[in-house]
Amino acid sequence: MDLNIKEIRELMADLEKGSLREVNIQEGDFALHLSKNENVAAPVVAPVATAPATAVPATPVTATEAAPVASQAAPVSGEEIKAPMVGTVYLKPKPDMPDFKQVGDHVETGETVAIIEAMKLMTDIKSDVTGTIAQVLVKNEEVVDYDKPLYLVTVD
Repeated sequence: MDLNIKEIRELMADLEKGSLREVNIQEGDFALHLSKNENVAAPVVAPVATAPATAVPATPVTATEAAPVASQAAPVSGEEIKAPMVGTVYLKPKPDMPDFKQVGDHVETGETVAIIEAMKLMTDIKSDVTGTIAQVLVKNEEVVDYDKPLYLVTVD
């Protein structure tokens, strides 16, 4: 199923105007979850390959300093986990919970390391490498661009 950004926006507008509270669309590896509910228990999962990354505008946020960014004094080599879309990055599953990953933590391929919110949709960001987190390159609730490095991972 291929939905472009215009069709997704139309679905969002229809949901906003209608009496439905949630819409779930899933076909193959494509998943879309739209919800008007304020307290969604779990983040929405959408594959990176199907997200129109450059067409999604950033959601304005008030920046708060929740987690310090690792010092970049000593250069470290490794693989970067990058943002697959524009949006607000959340480094923890919920505001009152610890970060998904911190410097020194082990990460597996496919493991959720962050959530990016774009247009009120939450997308899990999964690691595409296995290794150890060497640096956290963004702050919690920072607005990120497409392809912005989020973590630096030393590969095992």
